[in-house]
Amino acid sequence: MSRSNWRLLLTPALLVGGWLATLPAAARAEVKLPNIFGNHMVLQQGQKNKVWGKADAGEKVKVTIGSQTHEATAAADGSWSVMLDPLPVGGPHTLAVNNVKFDDVLVGEVWICSGQSNMQWSINASNDPDLEKLAAKFPKIRMINFPQIGTQEAIWSHPDRQWQVCTPENIGNWSAVGYFFARQLHQTLDVPVGMINNAWGGSACEAWINRSTLAADERFKPMMDRWAGMEQTFADLKAKGNDLNEDQKKQLAGLGGPMGGNSRPGNIYNGVLKSHLGYGIRGAIWYQGESNASRAYQYRDLFPLMIKNWRDEWGQGDFPFYWVQLADFTNEPAGPGESDWAELREAQTMTMSKLPKTGEAVIIDIGEGKDIHPKNKFDVGRRLARWALAKDYGVNIPYHSPQYKSMTKEGNKIVLSFDYVDGGWRPFDVPQPRGFSICGEDKKWVYANATVRQDGQIEVSATEVPNPIAVRYGWANNPIVNMFNGAGLPLTPFRTDDFPGVTINSK
Repeated sequence: MSRSNWRLLLTPALLVGGWLATLPAAARAEVKLPNIFGNHMVLQQGQKNKVWGKADAGEKVKVTIGSQTHEATAAADGSWSVMLDPLPVGGPHTLAVNNVKFDDVLVGEVWICSGQSNMQWSINASNDPDLEKLAAKFPKIRMINFPQIGTQEAIWSHPDRQWQVCTPENIGNWSAVGYFFARQLHQTLDVPVGMINNAWGGSACEAWINRSTLAADERFKPMMDRWAGMEQTFADLKAKGNDLNEDQKKQLAGLGGPMGGNSRPGNIYNGVLKSHLGYGIRGAIWYQGESNASRAYQYRDLFPLMIKNWRDEWGQGDFPFYWVQLADFTNEPAGPGESDWAELREAQTMTMSKLPKTGEAVIIDIGEGKDIHPKNKFDVGRRLARWALAKDYGVNIPYHSPQYKSMTKEGNKIVLSFDYVDGGWRPFDVPQPRGFSICGEDKKWVYANATVRQDGQIEVSATEVPNPIAVRYGWANNPIVNMFNGAGLPLTPFRTDDFPGVTINSK
């Protein structure tokens, strides 16, 4: 207890017959909790859930919900935490922490929805917002939207951001992908669903990672050295105060944005994620990569590191992590060639083989060449929901896009085999497969003819390439492709070669 409260305790008004009277509730120090705890929140069912906050050093804290009561004592720095016993689906409950109470608390499924602008993209800016809002009458779906703050110092709470209940009036600014994902889960499982939306448009992957984790990994030394140089220059210029020439003033102004922005290593981890890292969740959905496309080879290591960092620090083991592969974007190519976006998609796909409980929603068919923010977020949310329903909730549905497995050479043809071709192939629009290219030893790519065999294999050839060595599919920023399985899931872009890509030296 603080000295100020001891002084209150010893005032004459509280002395009765020489004995100390009971301290009134108003005089006790009020506990504080980060804003992830609040009215209308959703707690994750079926697991222990951490509740934490601050109080005066030595303060006794009692936490109750339903029939549970847990107690803790605030440490010297004022921090305290308890672990709630697993709760079944249901509610509403009241969570009481000393004299603080949160009402309308539901227990169900909780997911993070994170990434950059395509995850942040709102219902208002997506297809048919008027119809979506009219039908948004799902009081057991809730979302909390976090602000966009970049800093190297951890922010403990964002008190102006609170949980919202799904109503026609509330959902306009919700993440569209997050909402459609949550709605599919809610309608399928008939349980409350809470979404924690912390997406930030334009954010780089490294900004979401604990900086010490990045600094300890030699693979990212060039990137970290580059930022260290920028930071030192910024600090030196600031130290000069008003004693700057015009060029230095411009340089200082130019560095100011990145210092508090969404690309500096650790900035979003500290400014956004740290305030709710550790809250009970089922898993995370993620839509990001555009800002790292020029460093796609680096993303092969960076993205898995971010997932591992989150899992290590969340304290829930290998929770499910599903992401959206980059959509098609920019002009359709006149011919086959190289592409940094294709290499980023490849890096995303590789992550599934590097980490357990991961999955990829392929959306190479629903982008817009003229707009980096395609408005069809409904299908994105549903494709992510397929992964969660199949892998985490035991629902027997197709979930994995077809994926390249192996190749064999037969004369002037290459024959490809695939996994996850549920229901067979269904080329879209025209019966002939489109999107394949082929090359020989000269590595000159040409568009190829492709045919689906009765066994589901696809043979690829081109008259210009009598001795082929490699095949690619969908290898462009905005490829012309049309291959789907019977469940309507598009073939994952791939290449059979390992030729050095355009981003191989980008650090």
